[in-house]
This record gives sequence, C-alpha cells and structure tokens, in this order.
Amino acid sequence: MGGGALAATSPWLSTFASVEDTAHERCRIGFIGPGSRGRFLLGFLAENPKCEVVALADIYQPSLDEALKITPSAKTYKDYRQLLEDKSIDGVVIATPLNTHYQMAMDAFDAGKHVYCEKALAYTMEETLSMYRRHRETGRVFFTGQQRLFDPRYIKAMELVHQGLFGDINAIHAFWNRNADWRRDVPSPELERLINWRLYKESSKGLMTELACHQLQVGTWALGKLPTRVMGSGAITHWKDGREVYDNIHCIYEFDDGRQMTYASVISNKFYGLEEQILGNLGTVEPERGKYYFENYGPAPAPAFVQMLMEWEDKIWGANTFAGSSWDPEVARNNPGEFILGKAPEVDGTSLLVEAFVEAVCTGKQPPRIAEEGYYATQLCLIGHEAIVQGQPLAFPEEMKIDYAPYGTKGS
Repeated sequence: MGGGALAATSPWLSTFASVEDTAHERCRIGFIGPGSRGRFLLGFLAENPKCEVVALADIYQPSLDEALKITPSAKTYKDYRQLLEDKSIDGVVIATPLNTHYQMAMDAFDAGKHVYCEKALAYTMEETLSMYRRHRETGRVFFTGQQRLFDPRYIKAMELVHQGLFGDINAIHAFWNRNADWRRDVPSPELERLINWRLYKESSKGLMTELACHQLQVGTWALGKLPTRVMGSGAITHWKDGREVYDNIHCIYEFDDGRQMTYASVISNKFYGLEEQILGNLGTVEPERGKYYFENYGPAPAPAFVQMLMEWEDKIWGANTFAGSSWDPEVARNNPGEFILGKAPEVDGTSLLVEAFVEAVCTGKQPPRIAEEGYYATQLCLIGHEAIVQGQPLAFPEEMKIDYAPYGTKGS
C-alpha cells in the first residue's frame, strides 16, 4: 500500500509517523476497569516497551486480581479518582460499563490525562458531545475503541472503495448475529447487575451500543457522509430471562441522496455471523471476511437439480421448458472473490489501536479524525437506539453535529 494513499484513506495512521523518534520514550498508563475486555487491552499494553501500566482501578476485586497477573507491579485502587490523583500518570484507559464512561472521562480530562475510552463513548448523545468538547478544550489525546480504523483489511478496503474500484456505493448492509444469552456467571445475587450490566437499561443500551457502534462507523467511513434520518424496531423475542435490553434489533439509516445503511443484530441465531456488506454497482466488499467480489465474475451455471430436470424434459418432450441459467436466482454462489490483503485476516486492529494510543500519549499529539470518527459512531448508535425505543423515524439533531470536513458537518 502506497504511503500517500494510505495517509489519505487513514490519516489517523500519522500517529506512527514519529515512531522512531519515540523509541526511547516511555509513558505511564492507568487502567480503569480491567474486566474481560479490559484485560484484553491490558495484555497489549503490558507487551509494549513504550509504556508502563502503573495503576489499576476497579470496584470488583476479582477483576483486579486477574489484572495483576498481567501487570503485577501496578498499584490498585477501588476508587478511580484516587488513580487520577497520581500526577505521574500520563494517560488512562477506560473499559467500564457504558453508564460510567462519561464521568470517568471528564474527570480524567480535568486531571490532565490523555484518554482512551472504550466504545460506545457515553450513555446519551448530550454526554457524548460534552466529552468531545472537553477533549477539544483540554487538548488532551482522545482515542475510542473503534479498532477497525486500524485494521489493515479495512484500511485497504476503504482505499479501494474511495478509488471507485467497486463503482457507486449505493447501500451498506451490516449485521452481527450470535446465539448466546450474553450472560456471565454471578457468584452471588447482589452482583447480578454489576457483572451483567449489559442486560439492564440503567447501564446499557444493548446491541446498539455494544455491537452496532463498530459497524455503523464502517458504513459512514465508506460513504463519507452522515445519514439524515433513522428508523428501527427491537424486541426481546428469545432470551426472556429478566433482561431489559433487546435481543433482536433492526435499523435503517437514510442518507440525503436516497442511499441506505441497514443494521440488524439477532442473538438467537449465529449462522450468518457478522459482516458489513458494501454494495457497489461494480462490486461488493466484505471487509470482515477480508474479501471483495466483482459483479462481472461470469454467469453461474444452472443448479444441478435444474440441469437434471432439463435433461429429463429434453428426453421426454425434446425441448427445454426451463430457461437455463437465467432461471437461477441472481446470487454469486460461484464467485470466490479475492482477499483484500491477499490472504485471510489474521488480526482485527486492536493491537495497532492500542499501540497508536501509546504513541500519541508519548508525543502528546492527537491524530486527525480519530476522536471525530469515534464521536459520530457513538452518536449514530445512540440515535438508532432512541428510534427503536420511540418507534418513529428520527432526524440526526443539528445541535449534535461537530466540525468534521470529511462528513461535511459544522458544529452548532
């Protein structure tokens, strides 16, 4: 991938421009919320020679105990505010339940820390805007957990999309399907809402904030603009176990030129898994699979059973009543596609995202577009959730727009 094209497609990779200059630097990181996702991130930090994880904070002792196995020399706190009082800490990672992100991030900015906050950024659209504004006011580095921004296959896919290789992109179909109840074991009943926070309204907005946030960003990245309106529906159709968030959701995001982005998530069937299907008149991109397909691959032969019937009819009546391959549904069953990077995906971008945050903390420089992409990803999933709850189409609020030239938006 050429450096110029790479920079144009993913200017946030400028984070690595001074990687040699920071070879002998080391930043000090505090980690808030080393739960399952948190410890995954913590593992990458622990392996990075340019940072030292010096402090951990969590109200749940078992999480701290597990995290200490990764970073045994770190101090531990039950109150994250005590961690923030350590003036030697340069940056913090926040990987706590959704409803706690806002206050923790705001406190961290006010304490002079650089911030990496897991997605979705905040529980409400207003909180999300306030977080972004505080980042701008303080000048602190602000990263969000949108690892696809650093995933090599996504970066290359977007380069090809924006070059027009697949023609006019007229639709995005994104989905994430699982077959699991999303529950975690709870050692005692009073810890149910603490451990299974994703299932309850006061701490989570379910599938939209936990899953859709990733994939909606891919859609706007591909199209280079924001949708103007969203509608959706959701319900608890399978996992009727006391949860309060939906297990089945569908949304449609409309753009001002008529294009649409659909999003669906069902967690009672995993057959189709997850994907963002980027549909152009010349081809299709499936970045999660790491593949692309051209429309003019070639005509698909008639299915075997159709060929058999044609042979029988030819013997009996001497003519074919089936219309050969034109009868076959228009599917790309015989199009194997090509790997975007020449091989199957091996990483998902998380390690590079964490590495980029460390580089940014070392330099104190905010990479272009990282904060803005994370901001809009959160706002889109939040307004989608609200459209589902209200049961009516909602326009993207003008007052929630920020100055972001790639999407042509201006802040109010």
